[in-house]
Amino acid sequence: MANASPPAVLIEGLTKIFRLPFRKEEVVAVDDLSLEVGAGEVYGLIGPNGSGKSTTMKVLLGLIAPSAGKASIFGLDSADTASRGSVGFLPENPYFYKYLTGSETLAFYGKLCGLSGKQIRRRSEELLELVDLTSARDRRLGGYSKGMLQRIGLAQALVGDPRLVVLDEPTAGVDPAGSRKIRDLVLELKRRGITVILSSHLLEQVQEVCDEVGIIFNGRLVREGKLDDLIAIEDQSEIVLQNASPQLLERIGALVDEEDGAQMLRCGNPRTTLERLFLKAISEGSSQEGEDH
Repeated sequence: MANASPPAVLIEGLTKIFRLPFRKEEVVAVDDLSLEVGAGEVYGLIGPNGSGKSTTMKVLLGLIAPSAGKASIFGLDSADTASRGSVGFLPENPYFYKYLTGSETLAFYGKLCGLSGKQIRRRSEELLELVDLTSARDRRLGGYSKGMLQRIGLAQALVGDPRLVVLDEPTAGVDPAGSRKIRDLVLELKRRGITVILSSHLLEQVQEVCDEVGIIFNGRLVREGKLDDLIAIEDQSEIVLQNASPQLLERIGALVDEEDGAQMLRCGNPRTTLERLFLKAISEGSSQEGEDH
């Protein structure tokens, strides 16, 4: 019987301790953390600032060495340089040469990945279209907005056609419309079968795109599992009705009252989120403006 394929990411007993210079103190950034990410999944690692998310990602990427434990990518130790050929990375605050254009930036990273001139041109066109920056391909990055810089950063992370993409706070400082574009890109990567690890403290962002979630606090993984299982309220049921009359709602309420132990907690219109309301409003405003002209 053939061996099963290794997971995209496997972290076992990871501990990272930083020793403070000129002091006899130590800071435990990650404490005996273990997690597994299957190929093709979108995994959200969430937690407050300083919880150990970025440190975990840096160990996984081979940027820093663990104090204990190990991490592997598609079966290869993350300390092995061979593991990095299948990984794309977008840090929280990516640095770019602001005098380069969008297409020149992708060409630069394409050369670093060993692509030929023909491959670079083809790949650049594909990625600029994917991140919706074709119209800004010849604009210098110094004139890009924060959201555009994050999207060109995601494009550079994809230049080498990776199987795993690691995103550290990809929408930090980006407005809601820009955040939506980045989340749509993450969903497109998932559709293409690319594994994504998303490190973030923005819970709604994670809820919209992730299959599994790990909650990290003080360097420890305190909760982990399928998103739907984690956010389900086990002792409550939900019924969604459309165009229900007051009489029907009254009859349903009466049936609930007859059931021993059951209780109707809320009855009213479902709520959207402020972010969705904002995006809908600007979309409708944009459409209205187009009709007025």
